[in-house]
Amino acid sequence: MAWDEDFARWFRRGWSWPGFNFENIEKMFDDMFREAFEAMPKELYREKKLPDGSSVRHIGPFVYGYAMSMDPDGRPVIREFGNVKPSRRLTPSGVSKPSLDVREEREPLVDIMSDADLIRVIAEVPGVEKKDILLNCSEKMLTISVDSEKRKYYKDVDLPADVDPTSAKARYTNGVLEVTMTKAKKQKSERIKIE
Repeated sequence: MAWDEDFARWFRRGWSWPGFNFENIEKMFDDMFREAFEAMPKELYREKKLPDGSSVRHIGPFVYGYAMSMDPDGRPVIREFGNVKPSRRLTPSGVSKPSLDVREEREPLVDIMSDADLIRVIAEVPGVEKKDILLNCSEKMLTISVDSEKRKYYKDVDLPADVDPTSAKARYTNGVLEVTMTKAKKQKSERIKIE
């Protein structure tokens, strides 16, 4: 008996993993695509009619990436960006399964640099105009928000130290946003004698 005959006989025998067989694979794919379309923001799904009467579907953009660097102590730091985030969802039977959360806003790639007096936040927000970028700063957080017709970005950046929000200055060149803030002056505590 040849190898291909053995394989065909083995395949017909109904080999399967628990809860999976080759006969229901098409249904599984249909269910996965239906779930993905239901979870997708409607802004990322467009249908366009062509002159010949047919239609074309445009889906996306879907962006996911990560950057890895080392912190001052030599530990790895992984920063994700994009509009797709891995997550877990419960099935109707209560089983947790891997899933993706898709948002309309992209999370920009952000680097934070800190020295003795300044904190610099550098964010990649390509494809937008300077006037579309909204920045809000508090002592502990910087919020980057863009809501334009072409692109949408959103990111809350936790700052590594308290800053003076009134000192914030921003510059945007070739898709790169740089925000510089002065660290807040620590007030000297008064020394008292305890009886």
